[in-house]
Amino acid sequence: MLTLFHHPMFATCRFVRLAFGEFNEELSLIEEKPWTRRKEFLALNAAGTLPVLLAEGDVPIIGAHVIAEYLDETRGVLKRDRRLLAEDPLDRAEIRRLCDWYLVKTESEVTRHLVRERVLKPLMPEALGGGSPDSSAIRAARANVRQHMKYTNWLAGTRHWLAGPRITYADLAAAATLSILDYLGEIDWSGHTAAREWYTRMKSRPSFRPLLADRVRGLSPVAHYADLDF
Repeated sequence: MLTLFHHPMFATCRFVRLAFGEFNEELSLIEEKPWTRRKEFLALNAAGTLPVLLAEGDVPIIGAHVIAEYLDETRGVLKRDRRLLAEDPLDRAEIRRLCDWYLVKTESEVTRHLVRERVLKPLMPEALGGGSPDSSAIRAARANVRQHMKYTNWLAGTRHWLAGPRITYADLAAAATLSILDYLGEIDWSGHTAAREWYTRMKSRPSFRPLLADRVRGLSPVAHYADLDF
């Protein structure tokens, strides 16, 4: 069994967990608090970032995008219609673009700030960046949520899955990101019918069940978080 160093409220880590779930492969999970900069973890990844996968032979593979490519090359190419990347180069480019949209752009404009201010700061010592939430950062992130939801709603309303006719890494990246915002109650699903219907389909997949069971100490999810019908 492979091992994943992760944090349950990092979208990149959730993305990797979903990918393994879609391939019906189990992962051994080790929750890592990267701000502590453990020497043992830094020996695996000098950058101190998550996720880190210990692959065959305990070789560390670092970063969500790199892990996704590794999974496609070692598992995905054998899955045919269950492959999470497309065969066509242009289709693959669109999948990668949307992965970048959610795991980089949405992360930098929304998710990172809300997770840091609402989830991590209360758990971190002040010397390592903990303390009171920055209300201005929260307001800015919340303003940005609306634009990302409009875009997700447009994608879901014009395509069967976000990148095309079948589920791909793009859907996993979006679902991983939105699941964190949904946990925190930061998404107003009203007016985003297509996005809500797509997310309901994602929540109903077996690969999603472990994410719906995630809980953060001192911060319970919104009431509908684990409800497959909202």
